[in-house]
Amino acid sequence: MTDTTELVKLSAVQMAEKLRAKEITSRDLVSAQLDVIDAAEPSIKAFLTVSGEAALEQADAFDNLSDSEKTELPELAGVPIAIKDMIVTKGIQTTAASRILEGWIPPYDATVIEKLKAAHMPLLGKTNLDEFAQGSSTEHSAYQNTSNPWDVERVPGGSGGGSAAAVSSFEAPLALGTDTGGSIRQPGALTGTVGVKPTYGGVSRFGAIAMASSLDQIGPVTRTVLDSALLQEIIGGHDKRDSTSIPEGPRPMVAAAREGQRRDLKGLKVGLVKELNGEGFQPGVEARFHEAVDMLTAMGAEVVEVSCPNFKYSLGAYYIIMPSEVSSNLARYDGMRYGLRVMPPEDVAQTAANMMAYTREAGFGDEVKRRIILGTYALSAGYYDAWYGSAQKVRTLIINDFKKAFEQADVLVSPTSPTTAFKFGEKMDDPLAMYMNDIATIPANLAGVPAMSIPAGLSDDGLPVGFQFIAPQQRDEVMYKPAAALEAALEESWGAPIWSSLKTPWLDGLNK
Repeated sequence: MTDTTELVKLSAVQMAEKLRAKEITSRDLVSAQLDVIDAAEPSIKAFLTVSGEAALEQADAFDNLSDSEKTELPELAGVPIAIKDMIVTKGIQTTAASRILEGWIPPYDATVIEKLKAAHMPLLGKTNLDEFAQGSSTEHSAYQNTSNPWDVERVPGGSGGGSAAAVSSFEAPLALGTDTGGSIRQPGALTGTVGVKPTYGGVSRFGAIAMASSLDQIGPVTRTVLDSALLQEIIGGHDKRDSTSIPEGPRPMVAAAREGQRRDLKGLKVGLVKELNGEGFQPGVEARFHEAVDMLTAMGAEVVEVSCPNFKYSLGAYYIIMPSEVSSNLARYDGMRYGLRVMPPEDVAQTAANMMAYTREAGFGDEVKRRIILGTYALSAGYYDAWYGSAQKVRTLIINDFKKAFEQADVLVSPTSPTTAFKFGEKMDDPLAMYMNDIATIPANLAGVPAMSIPAGLSDDGLPVGFQFIAPQQRDEVMYKPAAALEAALEESWGAPIWSSLKTPWLDGLNK
């Protein structure tokens, strides 16, 4: 059998090929990943819950299927996956990294989890995040800080830093995240992983704990573009339980990714978004971005500059709309029905209102409280039109900017994050500086268009840089082709995948 270190460094597609060739079993894969989790977690802390026994049972169920039954399953069947703890899992604690949901065991699965189980993909466990997905560094988790595998003194991004760190550190070959303003793509950029935000409504949100319902989207976290395409096709599609789900089925993303691997981009128009690079972006980030753009040109793509003048208002609009929806969605956590309940002291009136106040004070962290207060203010009488209404008008302007840009280009590109991973605590005392990390990712969420971040190499500080593709709404496959082409070209120029530069002391001694 392949040794553990070699096995966990395979892509999900390569793992699936070995499964089909009967060189390994799904139990081998899950056991190897659990060994890495045991070794890595003391330093990485990507997981809040590890469901090892359940994952092994799911692996055995796949291994016991007949060959004919396996041929009818998706290509990634038998390959294990980690799940962001914002997604509901039956029988496995789901907390959204908040004390207010500590100990909650859901009685049902999210739609995406049902699809993964139907595909016989074992669930390794639940990954860490900023509480209720509110943050850009995973420092706002109520339980632990997750470290960036490239430098354990730095953040992995957020809110989905746990999923990105798990994939980057080889604790899992695949993961799911949720992206509200960049929470899959920004951690992808900071950890050297591929992160995808599908078209809004392209993947069911049923069973995703709501943060901001008009912005949230579940998507893949992987190490390769093709792995993301395969995973998105599994989890995508219409769901009648989600009123925002698009009736149209998944797009041909796998075919587009495989076509892109041939590195022929003749006829493709790539739009360089003028407002999403330049001032405020780290020099090393800018350098890797423009080198990657040159590679797209060398493969036959025509690069044109496009202007989206209203993108400069996207951060302001987002931080009115998102907290407003947070305020509404988090009102359900009242200590009455499920989750944490804190009763007032004996010398305080034992009323429902006081119980809610004490529960929320103990159960919510500072960042969640900050956003609830902002959102409640924006929605209050006398301020609704001035703040929330105006932000929605700006959102319409941003949607129109995208429409005009896509008349000039097939796909838009920008750096994913303005900087590489920053150190723990560096931005915790300045919320506005933290919010600026989402400057390039937020527009896609406001417009509901699909976007993807792939590794574009290492900055001058030796840390990963992300390159973002943005495609028209319901045309997710359009970004998969150039992304796969650029990935192949970059890997050839490096002579190896980006992760080959990653030091992994937790893998030492794991070979069997």
